[in-house]
Amino acid sequence: MIKVGIIGSTGYAGGELARLLLQREDVEIKWYGSKSYVGQKYAAVYQNMFQIVEEVCREEDMTRLAKEVDVIFTATPQGLCASLVSEEILSETKLIDLSADFRIKDVAVYEEWYKIKHPSPQFIEEAVYGLPEINREAVKKARLVANPGCYPTCSTLTVYPLAKEGLINTDTLIIDAKSGVSGAGRGAKVDNLYCEVNESCKAYGVAVHRHTPEIEEQLTYAAGKSVLLNFTPHLIPMNRGILITAYASLTREVSYEEVKAVYDKYYEAEQFVRVLEKDVCPQTRWVEGSNFVDVNFKIDPRTKRVIMMGAMDNVVKGAAGQAVQNMNLLFGLPENTGLKQIPLFP
Repeated sequence: MIKVGIIGSTGYAGGELARLLLQREDVEIKWYGSKSYVGQKYAAVYQNMFQIVEEVCREEDMTRLAKEVDVIFTATPQGLCASLVSEEILSETKLIDLSADFRIKDVAVYEEWYKIKHPSPQFIEEAVYGLPEINREAVKKARLVANPGCYPTCSTLTVYPLAKEGLINTDTLIIDAKSGVSGAGRGAKVDNLYCEVNESCKAYGVAVHRHTPEIEEQLTYAAGKSVLLNFTPHLIPMNRGILITAYASLTREVSYEEVKAVYDKYYEAEQFVRVLEKDVCPQTRWVEGSNFVDVNFKIDPRTKRVIMMGAMDNVVKGAAGQAVQNMNLLFGLPENTGLKQIPLFP
């Protein structure tokens, strides 16, 4: 039995973690942490947990929690996990952080984009970037896993094979992204009110979105050279989902079969990345509620560019599902344990 604690259990990612883990016979959630709802029943915050979860929300005491559980998930705002973690905690339990605190290896870059001082930079080097399709073996040995961001997960998996194989000129790379409103979190914000979002679409964080350096860093590892790109996210009036459309110039003339073989090389054995059939474009509705990422591409011979496309559920593969995937790796379990949900439709 794996004993689990969740700090930030009442946010969207934390709630999804609870939903996924409560379906498992080999996991016991010992701690529902929440700064905003301490002392309140968890099922009063999420009514879907009525008669399923009887526990109350508890404080964010990571030191105490580390002595009670085998793994801690922190689904919290940037800076909190880094302010709580210590060598003592990491010597007693494993930690999977869903914030950005340990994703970026250059602390100066983190501080520039997130506008906060990093509280524990001494742990950045050992933290493993938890994208299993790329860092599977490193995750298995980790004490501290930096769960990737939602946009970076979909962007990286969509572009990675062609960047790794040198088939695209990464200097020309542009990523256009669209996300459902849950990506902004559960906090009350005027910009996320129903009347503000419904029947509308907008770009935001243009040229300054803080997931940009995370995507650049991962694609730099893939390409073997520094990657600088334009990343523009858009808010779409739907609950869940991310759609990535990426554009880049090809480094040479290629056929559909060549590019398809490259995607298959990296993903044919991956159970959560589905390379679609020719001319089928990924859609968020076909991945909703699942841990799948659907990817595909289209070669444009007229412009000598390739359009790379990806779709996933931002709350599952983009957050909680990927965190569970990483937990499975940490404990030597089949990677799809507790993650076999078929996408919901409608």
